Amino acid sequence: MIRSRIVGTGSYLPAQVVTNAELAKRVDTSDEWIRTRTGIRERRIAAEEETTSDMGTEAANRAVAHAGIAPSEIDLIVLATATPDMSFPSSACIVQHRLGIIGKPAFDLSAACSGFLYALGVADQFLRNRSARTALVIGAEKFSRVLDWSDRNTCVLFGDGAGAAILRAEEGERGILSTHLHADGTYADMLMVARSGSRNPITQELIRTEAEYLVMRGNELFRVAVKTLEEAVLEALAANGLQAADVDLLIPHQANIRIIAATAKRLGLPMEKVVVNLERYGNTSAASIPIALDEAVRTDRIRPGDHVLFESFGGGLTWASALLKW
Repeated sequence: MIRSRIVGTGSYLPAQVVTNAELAKRVDTSDEWIRTRTGIRERRIAAEEETTSDMGTEAANRAVAHAGIAPSEIDLIVLATATPDMSFPSSACIVQHRLGIIGKPAFDLSAACSGFLYALGVADQFLRNRSARTALVIGAEKFSRVLDWSDRNTCVLFGDGAGAAILRAEEGERGILSTHLHADGTYADMLMVARSGSRNPITQELIRTEAEYLVMRGNELFRVAVKTLEEAVLEALAANGLQAADVDLLIPHQANIRIIAATAKRLGLPMEKVVVNLERYGNTSAASIPIALDEAVRTDRIRPGDHVLFESFGGGLTWASALLKW
C-alpha cells in the first residue's frame, strides 16, 4: 500500500517576542487576564517587511534539509494560509521560485486555522494516486497584519510563524492513515476577516471600520470548537479501528488551552500525551500544527511506530483531523 510518510519537518518563528505585559501597555488587559483565559504568555510578531512567503520559505528550507533531499525532488507545493502576500500570485508560487523549482504545481489553500490539515489531506491524495512522489506542505501566517491592536479580545490571541513538512510516497504501514476534512458555512460570520475581497473591496471607509480586521464571537466559537473537535478525533480513530488509548501523541491546533484541555479530557487523554506550545507562540492559525509537529520531532517526543493524531478548528467554519503512524 502506498502511504504518505512525513520524512522531514521545519519551522520558523520571527525574532520579535511580544509578551502579555507589553500588550497590557497598549490595551486594557493584563498578563493574568490573558493567561487564565487563553494560556498564552507571549507571541512572535513578524517584522514590518517580513511576509508570509518569507516565513514559509524559511520553514520549507529547514524541512528540506531535515529530509535530506534536494528541492528539485519536490513534485508539489501546497501552502495553507489565510494571510497570503497578495491576492495573486499565490504565496506558494513565490516560495517555489525561491526554492529554485520550475514547472511543478504550487498553490495556496485557504481553510483558516484548519489549513494545514486540509493541505495535508490534499497532498496525501496526490501521493496516494501517484500524481506526485514528494510534496512540500506549508502552513504560514502573518496574522499581525489583520488584527485590530486596540481590541483586547483578539489582538492578544494571535502570532506569526510558519511550519512545513516533506511528504514522500512510500510502500508500507507507516505514514498518513487517514485525513478527515469538514466545513459548515452556516457559521461563516463567527470568525472572519471581511477586508479586500469582492464583497468588501478596499475603500477609505473600509479602512476606518472593523471590517478591515479579524472579528470573532469567542464564546460561541468555544462551544462549537470543543464539540466538533471531539467528533473529528473520534472519526479518525474509528476509521482506523483504534481507541483513544492507542494514541501516543495528540498535536492539536494551538488556539486556546481550555479548548485543548477540554478535548483531551473528553477523549480521556492525559496532557502528557498532548503537544502544547501555545504559551510561547499564541495562535499561529494554519502554522500552529506544523510548528508544534516540528518541535515534537526535534525533541524526540515522537518515535517510530507511534500513532500521532492531529486536530484543528478554524474560520469557515472548518474542522479537520488526521491520523498517522510515524
